[in-house]
Amino acid sequence: MEKQKLPNEQAVMILGLLSFIGCCCTNGILGVILSGTGLYLANKSEQLYKQNPEQYNLGSLNTWKIVNIVSLAISAVFVIWLVYLLATGKYDEMQEQYIQMIEEMQRGQ
Repeated sequence: MEKQKLPNEQAVMILGLLSFIGCCCTNGILGVILSGTGLYLANKSEQLYKQNPEQYNLGSLNTWKIVNIVSLAISAVFVIWLVYLLATGKYDEMQEQYIQMIEEMQRGQ
């Protein structure tokens, strides 16, 4: 009998890759959600593998689980930084500086 792939392995891979994009483009919020979901599915698949190791092939599940863990850590840092900026009021200052830079660039062209 040939071993089968774990059911959530591809979903864990896709969530791991998308969580990197989410951590950079959404201040970490989407990254936390996607990598958390990926870790949940990876743990669920790991438990299934432990119940029937002769039926399933572990494949690259551990690799993608590590990718999700790294992405979760990076996203968490971004979220903590965002909360800090919002709590201290520095977020508004950064937005004003960003708008000024854009206006200066537009005047220079």
